[in-house]
Amino acid sequence: MAGFRIGDDHPVELRAFPHPAVTVAVGFGDRPLDVHAEAGRIRSGGLVAGLGFTALRVRADGIQCVQVRLSPLIAHRVLGVPLAELRGGVVTLDDLWGRDTPRLRERLHHTRTWAERFAVLDAELRVRRQAGKPVDPEVAWVWRLIVAGRGRVRVSDLAARAGWSRQRLWSRFGAQLGLTPKRAAMLVRFDNAIHHLVRGRSAALVAADAGYTDQPHLHHDVRAFTGGITLASAAREPWLTVDARAWPDPVVG
Repeated sequence: MAGFRIGDDHPVELRAFPHPAVTVAVGFGDRPLDVHAEAGRIRSGGLVAGLGFTALRVRADGIQCVQVRLSPLIAHRVLGVPLAELRGGVVTLDDLWGRDTPRLRERLHHTRTWAERFAVLDAELRVRRQAGKPVDPEVAWVWRLIVAGRGRVRVSDLAARAGWSRQRLWSRFGAQLGLTPKRAAMLVRFDNAIHHLVRGRSAALVAADAGYTDQPHLHHDVRAFTGGITLASAAREPWLTVDARAWPDPVVG
């Protein structure tokens, strides 16, 4: 969980890249969050970006918000809908939580410290998690296996190891988490690679360690997940460079 405050004297535009987690942002300032997504522009006090969303442009201008990244295993329960309904895109939190969203924003608005805001949102998430329906144990096991292997798994073997047919695994995994196991593995591997690039490692070493066939293969995935920017440009993106401080712990679920 992280808190962001950006003044209106220096508005900025940032790119948000896909991440192996569901992102929930709840604003509590006077201005809505402003996102330019594949489906168009969205302005709202609360937003949810599905697992593996398409790269977004975010305008930050006089906003305050609390943002949390949820493992898809948790998000499935907290949001109250199968992640496939997000279709890898961005929806307003009002669409999912209805009238509870403005009430939550009001509570955040009346808190004084970030610690209090984090506690308010954490309490909301805990209540919803307890009430929500968990994903299938086999789906959860496959997701954790993909994350533990940093995306370097033999996707063809996952169904057999889970004790399901390939068709059933692909269907249930996709319906509950919003991605196929293959796409999930690609996303986790990309996320691991891009953060090594941010830390200054060479593309050649990152490609080898992350399990890419070669450097051009890494370059292809980076361009695909970031909306077409280069390795060097991606490694300097503000949204990525703050991750180590804003999100010190990996999301596994």
